[in-house]
Amino acid sequence: MIRVLIVDDSMLIRTSLSKHVTDYSDTMVVSGTASNGVKALEWLELYYADLCITDIRMPLMDGLALIEQINRLYPWMKCMVVSSYDDFHYAQRSMKLFALDYILKPVDSRALNESLFSATSRMMQERNHEAAQLILRKLPLNRAWMERWIEQIQTLRSETMPLLIVETLELLEDWAAGSYYLLNALSILWLQTVVEELSKGKLRIEWDEDEDEDLELLDPMLTISSTRGYFRLCAVRRMEQGSNRLITAMRGIRDNQSTKVVDAMKRYIQVHYGEKMNLQDLAERVSHNKTYMCTLFKQETNMTVWHYIVAERMNHSRDFLLNSSLKVYEIANRVGYEDVDYFTRIFKKHFGLSPLDYKKRMES
Repeated sequence: MIRVLIVDDSMLIRTSLSKHVTDYSDTMVVSGTASNGVKALEWLELYYADLCITDIRMPLMDGLALIEQINRLYPWMKCMVVSSYDDFHYAQRSMKLFALDYILKPVDSRALNESLFSATSRMMQERNHEAAQLILRKLPLNRAWMERWIEQIQTLRSETMPLLIVETLELLEDWAAGSYYLLNALSILWLQTVVEELSKGKLRIEWDEDEDEDLELLDPMLTISSTRGYFRLCAVRRMEQGSNRLITAMRGIRDNQSTKVVDAMKRYIQVHYGEKMNLQDLAERVSHNKTYMCTLFKQETNMTVWHYIVAERMNHSRDFLLNSSLKVYEIANRVGYEDVDYFTRIFKKHFGLSPLDYKKRMES
């Protein structure tokens, strides 16, 4: 949200510019108006603004003097000039005072729109650059904070994220050193860095900060005394929404990966159920740690790997028993058991009857 102060000694011009700025974009709002430079500075003592659109010739204090004071007192602000005077001297002095543009009255709507677009872009670029420089300087010395974010997102610990976000805000605020307007850009860059770090682990996570909605509190009048609280709250809301989105994406990735791993295990067991099998070999087949593999399988299927192997072997044993002339010991060998007595015990535990009794019951 870009907050604009309009300064002109003509009420009609102030009203016209206010309407134009309001209609131009949802991201720009007129926070205040003043009839001359003195009143503008009095207003700025109480309220926050990002951009000043000012006339040149006004009583008490002209626009050029106002721009000088704004540059000195409010260095984050940008200024534009709207003037009735096609005077090279005025335009030259405005540019030397770093005014973004010099527009002649009567104001052409297209020219003003282009100027507002340019001003907004310039302001955002400069703030993003300043925030990026802070991240580049400070982050290497504070890697532990980023590692905490990565660990909590990877482990889906959403319940502890609110505290971590508040602690991260305090870190970013310390970096901003009183330039609270940078908290927005810093919070975006922090989340982008988290995404980049997560992507190093071959995880494809997409997050677009342009999708954020309702992150800023839409109050056009922002008092100086509430500036810190406002930008802190906006940054917290942005990081909350970003972390929630990343945890949701990570949960989807984890669920998808879990399904793929478990499906691969099932396919292998279905093909090799009759062979000697151990958990370490199976873990190597699916390229995972044995303990992690077993935990994953239990979470996905609600049964252990061995219970699944046994169930698969018993299902095939029943099929052989009912659809072939194989002897019990031959069936035992076919499904991976060398000890026929052990096989018989497992079969009875699974079906409630010994192999021969089961066959008699099914064929009677």
